[in-house]
Amino acid sequence: MRIIPAIDIINGQCVRLTKGDYDTKKVYNENPLEVAKMFEDAGIQYLHVVDLDGAKASHIVNYKILESIASKTNLKIDFGGGLKTDKDLKIAFESGAHQITGGSIAVKKPDIFEKWISKFGSDKIILGADCNNEKIAISGWQEESNLDVIPFIKGYQTKGFSYVICTDISKDGMLDGPSFELYKRILNEVNGVNLIASGGISKLDELPQLLEMGCEGVILGKAIYENRISLKEIEQFIINN
Repeated sequence: MRIIPAIDIINGQCVRLTKGDYDTKKVYNENPLEVAKMFEDAGIQYLHVVDLDGAKASHIVNYKILESIASKTNLKIDFGGGLKTDKDLKIAFESGAHQITGGSIAVKKPDIFEKWISKFGSDKIILGADCNNEKIAISGWQEESNLDVIPFIKGYQTKGFSYVICTDISKDGMLDGPSFELYKRILNEVNGVNLIASGGISKLDELPQLLEMGCEGVILGKAIYENRISLKEIEQFIINN
């Protein structure tokens, strides 16, 4: 199971939100590159970067930070937030993204999103299936759709998508544990999905549970920034697993 720390960016700074609410913004570091290097030094190989300014603006904004991290570390970065057009995607990949995540576009412009997977392949495009009460949420979580999360994932799997990041928004930033039951159902009902769990991770003990369940990856955010899980513990977990 891949351990994937998250760097969320607003105004060029490394921040965390609670339940996706921009008014709850807390700045943890003004230099995202410095944070990325700390992760790399702990033996971490992957990074999840979210352009929160981009998510709000509906186009890529913080690609220079992506470029800086990609060129000055060896981390494999998946990048999301505001990717709506072929031009946005081109900028993200040219700036060093290893994979990109599309959420809102998968709901609003499925034809474009499906074209991306045909062009770049299933290893490069991740489906963002962020949900609240199991309904898909879009536009930086500012809008809720009427789409149920499991049929949504199943539908895209039939179109060739294999990687899915699922964030339960009600858990995000709350540090009270992830949505184990939801992830269990997704893994049971969607055969062969590479599920990346996100939201609510609060302690190290939760990682082996997600691993045993069959999650392909797990995204860690506030638990690291609030020192609930230390980089030393993550390093040890990676070595042992």
